[in-house]
Amino acid sequence: MNSTFDIQQNVEAMITGIKKAKAGGANAYFAPEMSMLLDRDRPRAKSVITKEANSTALLAIAEAVRQVGIWVHIGSLPVISERSADRFCNRTLIFDSSGQVLARYDKMHLFDVDLATGESWRESVAYLGGAGPVITASPLGPMGLTICYDLRFPDLFSTLARNGAVAFAVPAAFTVPTGKAHWHVLLRARAIESAAFVIAAAQSGKHADGRETYGHSLVVDPWGEVLLDMGEGEGLGFVDLDLDRVQAVRAQIPVHLNRRDVPPLL
Repeated sequence: MNSTFDIQQNVEAMITGIKKAKAGGANAYFAPEMSMLLDRDRPRAKSVITKEANSTALLAIAEAVRQVGIWVHIGSLPVISERSADRFCNRTLIFDSSGQVLARYDKMHLFDVDLATGESWRESVAYLGGAGPVITASPLGPMGLTICYDLRFPDLFSTLARNGAVAFAVPAAFTVPTGKAHWHVLLRARAIESAAFVIAAAQSGKHADGRETYGHSLVVDPWGEVLLDMGEGEGLGFVDLDLDRVQAVRAQIPVHLNRRDVPPLL
């Protein structure tokens, strides 16, 4: 997607994508991080961000899901935190094919960095990190939920894999310089380390708020093979996954059986 600060426009684009996904034979649809609202102007964004329970955007997506009957991963959206009225959460929501919320996850790792390009990001000023990892049922089997910057923390993926995840969702809005340097290699590494599928829907292009994102939505198999790379620009991609691939790879290189807990340094 190339999401903007116009929530209605973004939701309409998602509903169109959901309908096209269903018509194309898909049983699951994945959107990128901040799919419904991408805006680095925090005062402007704050004027339209609501609590999850009050989100008309989520109601519209849920109704579309009920109409077409497809499992939907919304990527993420900002919501007012239930823990603090003046802070937000970057939240993933999963709808089953009946339109019911199956799971939710708040991004744990917040992007506080100064890039060599001069870009400065301080998510922790406005956002609270999530309390812990989440695994949900999905058409692919148990799926670990992560968001964007979480990708750089392998301990999170290891915890999810140890608790049964055979796939990871990694919706993202990667910057162009970090995307060029690290996006493909990190996603492939997380897939290989855990012998699990990785589905990473991404924002792409120049956005209305002035930022530019890397794109390259990817699907990676448990061996680290890139099954889909959507390059730059908006669009809908389809990929068929062999769900037996997880067990085949884990039998070939049994990292989960060979793993040992690492004791503290002496």
